[in-house]
Amino acid sequence: MLIESTTIPGLLLLKPERRIDPRGYFTETFRADQFQAMIGPFAFVQENQSFSRKAGTVRGLHFQLAPRAQGKLVSCIAGSLWDVAVDLRNGSPAFGRSVAVVLSEENGHQLWVPPGFAHGFCTLEDRTSISYKVTDYYSPDHDRGLQWNDPALAIEWPVAVGKAILSDRDQKHPNLGDLHTNFVFGP
Repeated sequence: MLIESTTIPGLLLLKPERRIDPRGYFTETFRADQFQAMIGPFAFVQENQSFSRKAGTVRGLHFQLAPRAQGKLVSCIAGSLWDVAVDLRNGSPAFGRSVAVVLSEENGHQLWVPPGFAHGFCTLEDRTSISYKVTDYYSPDHDRGLQWNDPALAIEWPVAVGKAILSDRDQKHPNLGDLHTNFVFGP
């Protein structure tokens, strides 16, 4: 598995190797020993799937506060998506900055989003599904969000504001300037 650093420390793009033959392909999408050797001592406790019917569906930007903060290993299992992570770690030199990558069924890439980041995505195709492993269980008391189109974030989403398909909840998240988190940058 090839692991590439991004412009934000700790946020990584994983590119599993595919063995292709006339039938299709085979790939190892996760190995605990390799993951822990390269990324650290994280254990996944829950796996989630999300299906979006239409291109232009935006989900996020979501996170959970400490002590229930979640690291996420995100994969696209059908279709394609524009996957975004925003650094929310107080004291980080990258605070408020984001990284966006295309994850697709075709490329098989994965994004490791460590605790302390908000995560969201926009579907690029109809009938897109993602799967993501998380390092802590869902906790409604710690569940929070960040406004997906906050101008301070300067995220170049592949959908216009008036065209995005959003939940009521995702339309009501605060902007970065009004957000309070308990994430701290560093060891």
